[in-house]
Amino acid sequence: MTDTVERTRTRLAEVRDLRISFDDHEVVKGVSFGIDAGECLAIVGESGSGKSVTARTLIGLTGDRAHIEADTVTFDGRSLLGLDDRQWRRIRGRDIGFVLQDALVSLDQLRTVGGEIGEAISTHSATRSGNGFWSRAGLVQRAVREERVVELLDLVGVPESRVRARQRPHELSGGLRQRALIASAIANDPKLVIADEPTTALDATVQAQILDVLREAKERGNAVILISHDLAVVARLADRVAVMRDGEIVESGTTAQVLSRPEHDYTRRLLDSVPSRASKGTLLTSGAQVSGTPDDRSDRPLAIRARDLVKSYTGPDGSERPAVRGVGFDLEAGKTLGIVGESGSGKTTTARMVLGLTTPDSGSIELNGHAWSTLSDAQRRRSRDQISVIYQDPLSSFDPRWNVQRILRDSLRPSGVRGVEADRRVSELLDQVGLSDAYRLRHPLQLSGGQRQRVAIARALAPEPSVIVCDEPVSALDVSIQARVLDLLATLQAETGVALLFISHDLGVIHHVSDDILVMKDGETVEHGPADSVFGNPTHPYTAELLAAVPTIEANLVGA
Repeated sequence: MTDTVERTRTRLAEVRDLRISFDDHEVVKGVSFGIDAGECLAIVGESGSGKSVTARTLIGLTGDRAHIEADTVTFDGRSLLGLDDRQWRRIRGRDIGFVLQDALVSLDQLRTVGGEIGEAISTHSATRSGNGFWSRAGLVQRAVREERVVELLDLVGVPESRVRARQRPHELSGGLRQRALIASAIANDPKLVIADEPTTALDATVQAQILDVLREAKERGNAVILISHDLAVVARLADRVAVMRDGEIVESGTTAQVLSRPEHDYTRRLLDSVPSRASKGTLLTSGAQVSGTPDDRSDRPLAIRARDLVKSYTGPDGSERPAVRGVGFDLEAGKTLGIVGESGSGKTTTARMVLGLTTPDSGSIELNGHAWSTLSDAQRRRSRDQISVIYQDPLSSFDPRWNVQRILRDSLRPSGVRGVEADRRVSELLDQVGLSDAYRLRHPLQLSGGQRQRVAIARALAPEPSVIVCDEPVSALDVSIQARVLDLLATLQAETGVALLFISHDLGVIHHVSDDILVMKDGETVEHGPADSVFGNPTHPYTAELLAAVPTIEANLVGA
């Protein structure tokens, strides 16, 4: 206890006038901050603001092309400037832990989870000390190391930790992989943990559990630097906030000061972009009502009619595993149905059945009043232009060799649009999604995340569908870019009357965009109704649990 108290009062890291450039382009411009033991500092900002590369300076992972200048970069009283690779390797993992957003990329796919965590322990020759932490002397014997791995997995909330330790990353869910990555990062009780977007794209309950693990590390006296674009997550965990824009800190202070009484216009714009703060039909970027929103009507035609959908898959052991059981819903033209649930709830399988990419074992789907799920692939191909999809990561669904013009022209081919007419439609589609003709010749890798998602929306609109399935379309985007994409979808829906089937783990986004909500758990519908009713008065305990797990700025600043 004494050790923890002393550490919470100690300045652990100090950065003064940090400047980082790549090929003479300065990306960090005179940044200064400090962090104490037992404290969480959040660095927030949009992509390209310099927040991640700033934090990576403290762990020596800015890359060979980075040119770093600073008055001071110290950790635990020692300068980090000019260290060689060998010196950095002694610090990483032992003194500073690092958690990335994508655990599937960060973890070695050829090793078991336990093997990876065990190596993190062995690398720094950690042994158990009497104070409950791990000292840096001596060799860890295999049996002791394996027990420590299980202990760490238990600490971060991994169920059946001994079984999970023998599995490889691809055998775990996203939430379990992220917890395993955190276990590896804290294996040697580092004094500082740098968490770069550790909960992005995780379900609300899993996100809450990951934040609890980081909070507990902070309570043990570890310092945490949290890199995030999710201001609600920041409000839940951080003691202080630094807001970055274009390589500079434009505002900093306590979390309560920055998030409840922001002084800089940029900070205020970030806060105004949070979906949970605005009702459906309100544009996040301006606060105005969506122009052309049709009046509610009881005679809207049904775009999708799904009844009693069932789908099972064969597991590794040969047994049948149900993915969807008895799900049904109606989606009217011009309306949005939001589907929520944890990983493995069946929401993605349901969406794939609606898209015609997976055939239900039983049950039926009608598209615009006509049979859909019972059609053969050849028959369905003739109606394929009636339904489109927007994925979470358009980069993985684009051919990187194709420019924007070719991507959009290809999406027009099933409709028979070619030649000069296709060129005209490409210009029209780009204009619809707020991009100029100058983007025609750009390739996907030359676009920002928000621009790529706009091209993905343009591609989905190209065949003039009656239904668009949106599968986590904004989960990887910064809050202000997310707001612009959501505003774009709302405006296009008002103009075209397209129906949206919207899948997201972000309940704030779902509440903002949806007319009705379907809550799924273990392949079944546990709640279904109007958005305001489901969020305001949930009838199922699981829905209430999901809502309780969602971090909100207001709730976390009460009494601050």
